[in-house]
Amino acid sequence: MTSRFSLPIKVLLIVSALALSACRNPDRFKDGDLAGAGGLGADGVTTAGLGDPSNPTSVAYFNQTVGDRVLFVVDQSTVTEEARVILNGQAQWLQTNPDYAIIVEGHADEQGTREYNIALGARRADAVKNYLIAQGIDGTRIQTVSYGKERPISICSDETCYAQNRRAVTVLSMK
Repeated sequence: MTSRFSLPIKVLLIVSALALSACRNPDRFKDGDLAGAGGLGADGVTTAGLGDPSNPTSVAYFNQTVGDRVLFVVDQSTVTEEARVILNGQAQWLQTNPDYAIIVEGHADEQGTREYNIALGARRADAVKNYLIAQGIDGTRIQTVSYGKERPISICSDETCYAQNRRAVTVLSMK
């Protein structure tokens, strides 16, 4: 006689075995899927599928050669001279590649409250957006989002990490 629990346990074991076997396929993300094998970008995000970094119209070229991020001073959302150089390059690239829209992500370091850093990240993203609009980029191509201190790229409690996390990142997308 079988127990009334034996069927659900057997089903659970079969489903578990199938799920684990799916984890054993190293090529499951081939052909440039962003979730698969590929190099890691500065944020630890895979760069597969971003195109050839030597192709001036590719996302990889934009990220690596033009520059996809600008840094900010503590508690500031003013675009620095160093940031202007990068943003001028972004504006020029966007003018020659009109099929792309962008999302500007505003970030902050871990100092301060969550609410303060969300607001600061929003001001940083808006500062980048306004700068790009002033350089001739259509504002309808630009969205902004603030992550505050929720998505650090460097985790430690000293200035070297804080400086990397005070940033705005320009993320490309097709229109």
